[in-house]
Amino acid sequence: MSTTTEIHLPDIGDFQQVPIIEVHVQPGSKINVDDTLITLESDKATMDIPATVAGTVREVRVKAGDRISQGDLIITLDAEGASAIPPKERIKEEAAPSPGPGQAGYGSPSGVYEAIEVRIPDIGDYTNVPIIEVHVQPGATIKVDDPLITLESDKATMEVPAAQSGTIREVKVKVGDRVSQDDVIAIIETSAGASVAPLADHAPGQGQAGYGSSALEARVGPQGDGHRAPAPAPKPPVAAAGDFHAEVVVLGAGPGGYTAAFRAADLGKNVVLVDRWPSLGGVCLNVGCIPSKALLHAAKVIDETRSMGAHGISFAEPSIDIEKLRDWKDGVVKRLTGGLAGLAKQRKVTVVPGVGQFLSMNQLEVRSDEGSTKIVSFEQAIIAAGSEPVILPFIPHDDPRVIDSTGALELDGIPQRLLVIGGGIIGLEMATVYHALGAKVTVVELMDQIIPGADKDIVTPLMKRISKQYEAIHLKAKVTKVDANGQGLTVHFEGGSAPATDTFDRILVAVGRKPNGKLIGAENAGIAVDAHGFIPVDRQMRTNVPHIFAVGDIVGQPMLAHKAVHEGKVAAETTAGKNAFFDAKVIPSVAYTDPEVAWVGMTENEARAKGLKYGKGVFPWAASGRSLSLGRDEGLTKVLFDEATEQIIGCSIVGPSAGDLIAEAALAIEMGADAQDIGLTIHPHPTLSETIGMAAEAFEGTITDLYMPKKQPKTAH
Repeated sequence: MSTTTEIHLPDIGDFQQVPIIEVHVQPGSKINVDDTLITLESDKATMDIPATVAGTVREVRVKAGDRISQGDLIITLDAEGASAIPPKERIKEEAAPSPGPGQAGYGSPSGVYEAIEVRIPDIGDYTNVPIIEVHVQPGATIKVDDPLITLESDKATMEVPAAQSGTIREVKVKVGDRVSQDDVIAIIETSAGASVAPLADHAPGQGQAGYGSSALEARVGPQGDGHRAPAPAPKPPVAAAGDFHAEVVVLGAGPGGYTAAFRAADLGKNVVLVDRWPSLGGVCLNVGCIPSKALLHAAKVIDETRSMGAHGISFAEPSIDIEKLRDWKDGVVKRLTGGLAGLAKQRKVTVVPGVGQFLSMNQLEVRSDEGSTKIVSFEQAIIAAGSEPVILPFIPHDDPRVIDSTGALELDGIPQRLLVIGGGIIGLEMATVYHALGAKVTVVELMDQIIPGADKDIVTPLMKRISKQYEAIHLKAKVTKVDANGQGLTVHFEGGSAPATDTFDRILVAVGRKPNGKLIGAENAGIAVDAHGFIPVDRQMRTNVPHIFAVGDIVGQPMLAHKAVHEGKVAAETTAGKNAFFDAKVIPSVAYTDPEVAWVGMTENEARAKGLKYGKGVFPWAASGRSLSLGRDEGLTKVLFDEATEQIIGCSIVGPSAGDLIAEAALAIEMGADAQDIGLTIHPHPTLSETIGMAAEAFEGTITDLYMPKKQPKTAH
């Protein structure tokens, strides 16, 4: 027997008159517990309102555009029985794309899927991503999760797996092509018994149950066809106390992890912080961001003193004491990691050193370097386990002369000839250091430009500078084999301007990083991990297990410390019951090369790929007094604006201190500033920051420091 039930807007925190942006049901719809009824949008977040009772919708009392508050009636429905049913079990959604016209598709009478197009899934806020490897060819038989192609962004590589099994009929792409979401990769022939990949196997990204997606929602397919993410598992009972018990346990003490731990402690939680490193700070502080920036500063001092010779001030060639330089770098790291230890102690955060793995939904095993184990029981957990460098199978990584970024930062001597495999941010930063210290550097990059994620005009000044400094830069080339022998490492090349072979003293492999999602025993806790090792989360950083959260590299691109910090705060605040969401509009990227390269928001490549109507203001640093006084006139500031609104949508900068300057553009995008706002903001003179204001003036047509064609004035607003 059914009963008529009303569903009202529940308590949504300190929000009133919140606009409805989408209604997901209509009269006659059958719904289950947790099905989304409507989506609201506050000034900083979207939120889905789920059904609390199962049944059939009788009447929808709201529409898109209405504003509602707590207690307002949403729908009436005929409920099956008087009480709510338990939440539905996690289901596997069909993630393969919809078949094209004339093809048999899902639900077709024949049950046969012929000539299905396999397309690039949602890969986050990335477009025109280069293909560095194609793994299949016509006639190949593939299974679900078999890799089809490998892409390379500026910070990492990512494989695109098969969402369905079958036989490859045609491969539509090749190495070197650039692809975006929905581009066709291949055509496959399938049978009725072909399996499909579950939704959770897709890498998290913009618009999925992952970074940037709205809570409880995952759109798949070209139009976002409304498939839902798996319903969260029920919260388990609290386990019997182990050697340690925590209200919140944090796995990983990098920037995301220690931020989450400290914020949760500040909010009154009893926190245990688990980390494999002997010192807090994770990869970033111990063997990443901080030591690399210390060495980059040393490189900058060397280069600047050399360059002053052209201006009448000459110095002798530097005498480099590697051991003393290493001690200074380690001292910088120790000051920061020691400071974190003090902050943990002040907040009464219990630190348990060792490698952590989940035993169950509320227990973590921590194994120390000595082999002893401790059990941490917990009520809630935040995973911040980070990522590791990608290993190339054709390179002898067991040879000490082959190093990754961690090995490069150890400064175990300066090689005479160094090969850097990968012309992205990490590789070029280390190349900057080793060149300044005296090594002859060669860079090999598969794509047609260095730092593929940035616009070509922005990386051109860097390319021109290092082309004169380095022994060689081989673009559109790759390493196919490395032979280790007593004379060195003999490298076999293919493509571009690279020779067939060359021999180096040391090789730095810097082709990206991969997440650690498959190394933490996630399956024991029921945590969904996709084929790449990413853990899908919603915008509160919640995994499919509702009391377990994840932040940082392990949840998706971009793999950047500053993103992890903000995600860590959101996760910690959510554990404490706050209505927090990760809702950043943009995340800046910086290459600390010489000159530095930085960008935030839309690049021109992305704007063109999305068909956006944009305008740009460009200010060359050759017209900047401050830049000329530094002896560095090669810089450039480029700001992109939406032509309709004149609001800033992106900014790219190349030049000294670009990484510091880009923050102004990031703030302007977050605040919705337009060209006039930026141009009318008085920047101090003479500074490099003026170049942002002048780029905005160049777009508006009001600049006086350059002569430009007059722009048709617009009505004041």
